[in-house]
Amino acid sequence: MPQTIGEKILAAHAGKDRVHPDELIEVRVDFALGNDITAPLAIQAFRKAGATRVFDPARIALIPDHFVPNKDIPSAVQAKEVREFAQEQHLVHYYEVGRMGIEHALLPELGLVLPGDVVIGADSHTCTYGALGAFATGVGSTDLAAAMITGKVWFKVPHSVKFVYRGKPRPWVGGKDLILYTIGKIGVDGARYRAMEFTGEVIGSLPMADRFSMCNMAIEAGGKAGIIAPDALTEEYVRGRARREYRIVRADPDARYEAVYDWDISDLDPVVALPHSPANVRMVSELPDISIHQAVIGSCTNGRLEDLRLAARVLRGRKVAPGVRCIIIPATQRIYLDALNEGLLEVFIQAEAAVSTPTCGPCLGGYMGILAPGERCVATTNRNFVGRMGHPQSEVYLSNPAVAAASAVAGRIVHPDAL
Repeated sequence: MPQTIGEKILAAHAGKDRVHPDELIEVRVDFALGNDITAPLAIQAFRKAGATRVFDPARIALIPDHFVPNKDIPSAVQAKEVREFAQEQHLVHYYEVGRMGIEHALLPELGLVLPGDVVIGADSHTCTYGALGAFATGVGSTDLAAAMITGKVWFKVPHSVKFVYRGKPRPWVGGKDLILYTIGKIGVDGARYRAMEFTGEVIGSLPMADRFSMCNMAIEAGGKAGIIAPDALTEEYVRGRARREYRIVRADPDARYEAVYDWDISDLDPVVALPHSPANVRMVSELPDISIHQAVIGSCTNGRLEDLRLAARVLRGRKVAPGVRCIIIPATQRIYLDALNEGLLEVFIQAEAAVSTPTCGPCLGGYMGILAPGERCVATTNRNFVGRMGHPQSEVYLSNPAVAAASAVAGRIVHPDAL
């Protein structure tokens, strides 16, 4: 029986020749991760279960990235609990402030999540790693604890849905626009507990950063996983990074999908998700005059070097508008250093933007950019729910880095060409 990428990966990790949608299976986990918010709960469940040792100290990463450098005393206590557990368990992949980055950018960069893997993380955007051709998904902290003990997790095999993108993208249109367009078409529950397989000539032309952005936001469509079949670009990215052997998995040509969406995106302009849903999408060229108070460029969705280069193209030789705060957050220390060496940070500072050490920070309303009542922010983050970045009477608009940068300069949401 022909199978999809997700089905093949799950079958291999369940010790089966094949699996079927809706089948309950137990699978071996290649890598598991937690952060400074979710790992303390997993650690408590780990101890409550009576466990004393993790299944493999080289297959677990604990990364403080949400409220660090420590925002306040409670966040310092959480980070301390994670740090001490990592030391106690001799975890190979604990990354302290100064070495860490936003988890979903850091782990691929370090070659710790790879094609053909099953990866779970106590963070919903773990689906990011599907850009490498892995089956990666977010789980609860209790599931993470069980995986830390046993090295296994159970799944109901998801149905697979294929998304085909055709045509020639317009300038400034990238992966963030494609996934927002997709969510706008199918809704925030349109792929609920589905494996979303992204394919087509447009996907084949996307750089890895854009592929990570697309798979990152599969969860915003309700997806269990977002997956892109590995190609030459994937192998080029992985080669030299991989810490262990990996397996390339592709769907069978006649694999069965629950549904297939086929779109020509040649006429698509950069898009913006308006409050308060990632599905509330409009092309930026169709928007009315919307003034902003803040722009945030970063996060696990769009904090990679390619994203910073895009922002710098727009900001070079320009200034952030009076009354607007522009906050730029490289996703990892390596990205921060590369941006420094390329002169991007100089561009940002000369534009009067603020540049931060890697952190999730404002994305989840943590710190480094909380919104007051009535304030509007355009952000390259992944969610714009009520109160997501601060006060419930604030508003968040989601966009790609070029639109966010252009809007910071204009003081209102604009197409980069408007400058």
